[in-house]
Amino acid sequence: MRILIKGGRVLDPGKIDQIADIWVSNGTISGIHPSGQEGGVAPDVEIDASGCIVAPGLIDMHVHLREPGHEYKETIETGIKAAAAGGFTAVCCMPNTSPVNDNSQITRYIIDKAASFRSVRVYPVGAVSVGLEGRQMAEIGDMRAAGIVAVSDDGRPVIDSLLMRRALEYASGAGIPVISHCEDPYLSGGSMNEGPHSTRLGLSGIPNAAESIMVMRDIALSELTGCPVHIAHVSTAESVAAIRAAKNRGVNITAETAPHYFTLTDKAVMSYDTHAKMNPPLRSEKDRAAIREALADDTIDVIATDHAPHAETDKAVEFDAAANGITGLETALSLSLCLVDKGVLDFSQLIMKMSLNPAKIIGVKCSLDVGQTADITIIDPDRVYAYAAEKGFSKSRNTPFDGWEMKGRAVYTIVNGTIVYHSSGNTL
Repeated sequence: MRILIKGGRVLDPGKIDQIADIWVSNGTISGIHPSGQEGGVAPDVEIDASGCIVAPGLIDMHVHLREPGHEYKETIETGIKAAAAGGFTAVCCMPNTSPVNDNSQITRYIIDKAASFRSVRVYPVGAVSVGLEGRQMAEIGDMRAAGIVAVSDDGRPVIDSLLMRRALEYASGAGIPVISHCEDPYLSGGSMNEGPHSTRLGLSGIPNAAESIMVMRDIALSELTGCPVHIAHVSTAESVAAIRAAKNRGVNITAETAPHYFTLTDKAVMSYDTHAKMNPPLRSEKDRAAIREALADDTIDVIATDHAPHAETDKAVEFDAAANGITGLETALSLSLCLVDKGVLDFSQLIMKMSLNPAKIIGVKCSLDVGQTADITIIDPDRVYAYAAEKGFSKSRNTPFDGWEMKGRAVYTIVNGTIVYHSSGNTL
């Protein structure tokens, strides 16, 4: 099939930023020409991208697809449909499934199941420890051979510092990063951010130090070993300061945050809305400002969703008992585009943080180069719409953004030269 993407702003940071036409043939980018230049044989499909950004496919390096084991919350099929609708051409799925992805059999199951839908690419993340128990290192080599792109005990921290050191060394030898869930469980027994709002609500709080202490430890271990570490879902000003200082002295560290941490604060919990309950929790305005500053100065490399679907039965309970996490695949791009509107980021920085940087960290190719596989996201930055969770593709509806008016969204998602989503609401 030949696809012509016509008249869009073709943006591959550091390589191209111009109004141009892209030709896609048999799954690859076959040509990029000044807009309006003839491309020879007529296309099978022509996409008018006028007023849109045509970017390398977005990659979400932190999602929970829940399968195997928790299919009542999400399945691989529903998760990748939500990803496609959000403009993502690839996602990295965390290992806290049931059974845990701590062996090559589960890794292959996830890869084979995802491939059967011929849609968004799924890159599994393997567990650091067997059963996520933090005692014995999982078979990282076997999982790497089966197809994992990173290891993490996400959902739980690796408390044992020696185990974390060995994981960094082993994973580095296998050519993959460790994604660290930084949390001191002895400090994080609460259900929301520790501060005046938790006091008013009578809820136990989680101090910023519960995160930043472990961020500092993992920086120290990376500095000790020389091995890369990627810090997941950064939420506090103290973590930002530690990461910035570490980068300034050359530590091999990268970091991500999620849209809810630069969009919301712990005020969102004031109505006891369990859809605003997550881990790490929503923080203060000071923390939100620090996250935005860290995105602007590239202290934080990646915007990831931490898409964490839960069934209504997990959320429609007392706040303390409710599950942590929100869905994010279908709202992340729109919320991140707000940073461009507010001048925090420019479009090139946004594409770096949602496409090129994740690809570099997990070691996959991502570009608009001629001859490259055609994984492409077309973004209309001016499209205004009201987000309705009940119309989403995710199996779960746990989001604090239901009913929000959004500006900007993906209008086409193309994977391997196939249109897997367009804004009429269709996915493959």
